[in-house]
Amino acid sequence: MRVPKSLVITLLTLLSMAGFAVPASAATGKYVALGDSYSSGLGAGSYGTSGSCKRSANSYPQLWANSHAPSSFSFVACSGARTGDVLANQVGAVTADTALVTISIGGNDAGFASVMTDCNFGSDSTCVQRNQEAQNYARTQLPPKLDAVYAQIRSRAPNARVLVVGYPRMYKVPGYCYAGLSETKRAAINQSADVLADVTRGRVAAAGLTFIDARASFAGHEICAAGTRWINSWAWPVEESYHPNAAGQNGGYYAAVRAVTG
Repeated sequence: MRVPKSLVITLLTLLSMAGFAVPASAATGKYVALGDSYSSGLGAGSYGTSGSCKRSANSYPQLWANSHAPSSFSFVACSGARTGDVLANQVGAVTADTALVTISIGGNDAGFASVMTDCNFGSDSTCVQRNQEAQNYARTQLPPKLDAVYAQIRSRAPNARVLVVGYPRMYKVPGYCYAGLSETKRAAINQSADVLADVTRGRVAAAGLTFIDARASFAGHEICAAGTRWINSWAWPVEESYHPNAAGQNGGYYAAVRAVTG
């Protein structure tokens, strides 16, 4: 029996008025969220019982699952993860029936967490040198590691849509911060974000996947930007420093993923 369109609209309206949540969009398949702290949501709070993985209720994977109602949701992204950790501990969640995979990975392999520590406590020259070392690693050693991760995902779920989510620039340069790191340090850190994005974009294209450039989605909301900041500066607890806050997970990452998936 064909249900009149007017009746469907009326029912949806009544459900909405009654307080029932109607997902903005519905996925018919399984969603798997892989990756590191930028995908687990470290920095955005509300980590529940996820322990050291710091999977946030405010993270973009959780927001997407909440609004799109996939048939199943495997949230295995974990703070601190490197490419090897994804292969050993996460990619097994990707199965043939997976419809969507999201992942951010590579920053920990290149050592950007220690780079930020050195830049906070070292000189300008030390910060610049450490960023150059990380950039060299990203250009020369990271590509085959990314290739291995992407190949495993594609092998396990040949028909899945795979979105590789990049990292934002940390700072608006020149910006509106009158304390903290020098402009020299901020520029060096941003250059590293650019190198990592360019390397990742290239490997994603070679694998036939989709790259989401977080530099664009976070533009105007970096540390030292005039607008609302979507990235934590030095924070407490310290591990939440230099990670997207809840607004960044929502306005930066979730909005960008939503723009691609609908």
